[in-house]
Order: sequence, then structure tokens, then C-alpha cells
Amino acid sequence: MATLLHIDSSMLPGEASLSRSVSDAFRQVWEERHPQGTVIYRDLAADPVPHITADGWTAGFAAPSERTPEQAAAFAARIRLIEELEGADAVLIGAPMHNFSIPSTLKAWLDNVILPGRTSGETPSTRGIPVTVVASRGGSYAPGTPREGFEFVRNYLEAVLHRTLGMDLDFIVPELTLAPRNPAMAELVPLYEDSRKRAFEDAALKARELVERLAV
Repeated sequence: MATLLHIDSSMLPGEASLSRSVSDAFRQVWEERHPQGTVIYRDLAADPVPHITADGWTAGFAAPSERTPEQAAAFAARIRLIEELEGADAVLIGAPMHNFSIPSTLKAWLDNVILPGRTSGETPSTRGIPVTVVASRGGSYAPGTPREGFEFVRNYLEAVLHRTLGMDLDFIVPELTLAPRNPAMAELVPLYEDSRKRAFEDAALKARELVERLAV
């Protein structure tokens, strides 16, 4: 049966995080249609992946016989994460915008799984794996908005997940999540509510479509 790798990175817990809530809705649909399947879950806020070290990085360019014990141990930890990614039939990532970019915990995971000559390069081992990213944000950074130029989540993940790792990337983008809590954004609450509703609808739809696609 199919395996879903589900990664959350929001610093906020449970329903306080829209990226967690929407990704959970996606996962529920997935599990309903894959009752015998496997879900591997990583909460990078609760259980962070260590930032890549010099030993872990340089080990990727050294022959196994030439690695120091420290390099071998650091590299083994990277390989566990890489094999987890390579073994997934689909990937789901909650990636809220933190200060215009992705959470540092998610960046640490990406730094570990990007390995030249294996997951990146001419024939990445992760090529074609579908990945759905729930990229929530407190404001709006859509084309034509005043902060369009501050969008460093979608363009970064496009470069890393699609262009580097070769994955089949799709986004769900709930916007204006700060509107209900920020009096200065009060007039935007209806737009937030519409965006939130669409995000949950998209999560259910994309999960069903992905299940059907993988079943072929």
C-alpha cells in the first residue's frame, strides 16, 4: 500500500496553526482511502531535525572508507531522512511563512535530504514523487498585492523541491491568517474566511485526486 510522508513545521500547535489544520484535513482524506496504507509523520517543531554539520556535509563528498567516525555518524543520520523521503509515494508538507520565509526547522530538514549525486543532480532519486505544500501566511503575497516582492516561500520551495529534488510540486495557500487577531486587518476577515474555506476544499480535492492518480 501507499506511503505518505507528512511533515509539519509550524511553531503553533494544533488548531492554532492553519497549516497544520489544512494538512491534517488532507491526511484524513488520504487515510480514508488508504486504510491499510502507511503514514510517516514528522513534527519538526516538536522534534527538530539537527542542523546539518560540517561532518554531515563533507561526508557526502568523501568515500565511505575515508570518512571519520564523526562523519560516518552524521552521514548515517542524513541517510535515514533521505531513505524516508525516497520511500514515500507522496509527501505532504505544512510550510507556514515565518518572517517572509520557511521555518528554520524545515530548512534544516531540506539541508539534510539534499544530497548531490543522489537526491539532486541529473537523475535525482526523488524525481516524480508528488509533494503537496500547505503554505499558509499571515498576509497576502499574491501577484499584484503590495507585498508581492516579499514572497520567499513558494519561489524557494519551487527551486528546492521541484527544480533540485525533481519532485512533482503542488501548493495550497491559505492567506491572511492574522486578520482575525490583528485589529488593523479587521476589514480583511471576510477574505481570510474565504481563503480558509478554499484551503480546506483544496486539501480534500487534491488528496482525492492524488489517491486516484497513484491507484492507476
